Formats: sequence, structure tokens, C-alpha cells
Amino acid sequence: MPSYDQLSDLLDPETTVLLTVECQQGVVGPDSALPELAAVARSSGALANVARLVGAAHEAGVQVIHAIAERRPDGRGANRNARLFRAAERLPVQQLTGTTAVRVAAPVEVTEEDFVVRRLHGLSPLQGTDVDALLRNLGCRTLVVTGVSANVAIPNAVFDAVNRGYTALVPTDAIAGVPSDYTPAMIRHTLALVATLATTEEVLACLLRRPRGARRP
Repeated sequence: MPSYDQLSDLLDPETTVLLTVECQQGVVGPDSALPELAAVARSSGALANVARLVGAAHEAGVQVIHAIAERRPDGRGANRNARLFRAAERLPVQQLTGTTAVRVAAPVEVTEEDFVVRRLHGLSPLQGTDVDALLRNLGCRTLVVTGVSANVAIPNAVFDAVNRGYTALVPTDAIAGVPSDYTPAMIRHTLALVATLATTEEVLACLLRRPRGARRP
């Protein structure tokens, strides 16, 4: 784990962006298409920690981006080249554009200053979406990655961020996957090699100690 000073340097509000990954009602909400994942995200406290981090980011003037996975009702443009995608087509709850399933789930708050970026294909919140261009235009150097799942989308986001030259910072108690014991193993053996790791409390301590600055235009 980095020292407080090292973490504070990384979390400069002017060069930090907080990314929430698939924290949407159809994934982590009460009527989730993936009830086991939703249950773990809530019972572990991960979703609550995402909400706390988003609130602190808003308070500190850190830009927030919400990455949402969805598909058109006719399925056009969606992937079918992996077992995961084919299984998703058969789920009782579909992540369809314009439905409540693709709204950001409580208790995570969305403000007018936030970006909500939606993808119709692929596994990554960055690859093939507007996220990378937004990060560059915002002057991002540190990307804080939160949300679900630790199985697929979170490591994808971290790898893509690192490959594009950003420093990825993962609050280890603000991500979740299934089964519940997979997440700490993945953090220890994979994310620890490429990302800066911290706890939600450590990130909050750095963000909230700073006076609120002007938001980016």
C-alpha cells in the first residue's frame, strides 16, 4: 500500500477521475440480472463504498464518470463471440437502452457534472467508448476504478488504463466479483502487479482533507 503522501500526490483533484463500472440497477440493483453478484456487491459493502467515494469526489471537485453496459432491444452491434455474451442474452433481466436496468443504482448519486458513458459492445469501459477521450481532455493522470465485476470488467478497465498511460488506482473494498473469495485473490495476484491499491478510507482521507477546488469547465 502507498504512503499517505504518495496517495495524496496521486489523488490530485485536478488530474484524478473516478470511474464507476456497471453500477447500474440491472447489475447491482434489487432486480439484478445477476443476483449473486448484486448480493455480494451489497453485502460486502462494495457498492456502499462506491457511493461514499462518489460523494467525496463530488465534494472534492474530482470528475466522476459512470460506465454503463447496455444493448439495443434488437441486439444490433452487440458481441456474440464469447460465452458470456450468449449467456447474457438469455438472462431474465436485459440491460436494454432506455430501461431502468441501465440507470445508475442507489445509493450511488449522479450529478449534472458527471459523465454517463454507455457502451453497446465489448467487455471494457474504455476500449471503444468515449471514456479514454474524455480522460485525456480532462487532463487525467490517475484513474480510480470502482464497481463490478472483479471477474471481467474491472481488470479490463485497469489493464486498458495502464496500457493508455494512466495510473490506475483501485480501492480494494469498492469492487466486487463472484464468488466472494475470488476478488481478494484477483487483487493479490493480478491487480497488485499493475495498479496502486488502497482502501476506501485511505482514498477518502486524501480527497476530503483538501479544500474544495473549482470544478473543471
